[in-house]
Amino acid sequence: MIEDDKVDTRTRLLDAAADLIAVAPGEDFSLREVCDRAGVKMPTLYHFFGNKQGLVDAVVERGFELYIAQKQAHESTGDPIQDIRDGWDAHVAFGLANPGFYTLMYGKVRPGDTRAAEARPAVLLRALVHRAADQGRLVVSPEQASGHILATNIGVTLRQIIFGEPDPELSAAAREAVISAISGATLVGEAGSRPTILGVLDYAAGHPDILGPEETALLVSWLSRLAAAADD
Repeated sequence: MIEDDKVDTRTRLLDAAADLIAVAPGEDFSLREVCDRAGVKMPTLYHFFGNKQGLVDAVVERGFELYIAQKQAHESTGDPIQDIRDGWDAHVAFGLANPGFYTLMYGKVRPGDTRAAEARPAVLLRALVHRAADQGRLVVSPEQASGHILATNIGVTLRQIIFGEPDPELSAAAREAVISAISGATLVGEAGSRPTILGVLDYAAGHPDILGPEETALLVSWLSRLAAAADD
């Protein structure tokens, strides 16, 4: 029972801090107000988190837990490039829905602090990128591809948070430009260009309703083999 009370008190403090941060993302917040909202005294906060930075670090960890929970709710399409595309959109959606968490997770930069780069979302992204590389779908190294995706995805999301409104056209344009850059695939329907094998593959994977799930999976498999053979 005592252990449950400790967990509950810690959770109340984290919730109070997250609420304050969400009200004014990127701005400082008062530890006393956190304690008042949680209904505890200042020594209790110090007992659980040590200091203000300890509380901030715990809020960041909570943010990554929420982000992963949302990502795990989305099923894989079976195609790594399409999963990267869907992951981009999920990343932006999380940032816009949770600006307080997001600005702490990705907007507060400290030299040598690699938590964002090593957090589980980045690990999942690198796994997708390596799957794409194994299928011969990349024209750059997996490391460069994951860095390109994450840096641009974060920048696009922070810009929308700063301006206080979604910009789906900007996000989609940046997303497709990044995917084109790392995969070398020319988009189907892009003015003045002929679609490549990978361009058709990505288009099919991104629009499974056209052919149907089974036919799309088969076409993606065939095109992946053709693309790999063309690289040999």
